[in-house]
Amino acid sequence: MQIPSNTLSRGAVAALSVAGTLTLAGCYVVPVHPPHSPYPAPAAVPVPAPPAPISFTARLYPSNDAAAPHGMVMAVVTNDLNGRGHFSTQIGGEAFTGEATREAGSSRAGTASGSGNRGGFIQCRYTMNSPTLGTGHCRMSSGATFTMHVGG
Repeated sequence: MQIPSNTLSRGAVAALSVAGTLTLAGCYVVPVHPPHSPYPAPAAVPVPAPPAPISFTARLYPSNDAAAPHGMVMAVVTNDLNGRGHFSTQIGGEAFTGEATREAGSSRAGTASGSGNRGGFIQCRYTMNSPTLGTGHCRMSSGATFTMHVGG
């Protein structure tokens, strides 16, 4: 019996089958759309920004004869909202810079001290009635004293 020319032998079919399987063995399917999760995606939680420092002015009014020639003096206080701040003023041509801190255990009372660029210093005691309003007094190394009004 003769095999028709368009018919493949069993061996040829098996060889083609094995060759096709080996060719496709290195392939994999990539989904076009990711599968839907039964759980919602986690929401982004915004992180609040730390509070920004508050800057305000303090007015120093002369309270003795040694301070009278200076007149009313302006100072700048920057409260960093964690119990400390920065203090600066210029009196009689001398620039003073320093730090202001609250007294331990008090949310209102504090001290501000600054050193001058000519060797002088100033020290102030104050009481705050709000985060930006308060009163106090200051004494310079020269003996000049001032009444201090913070804010407003």
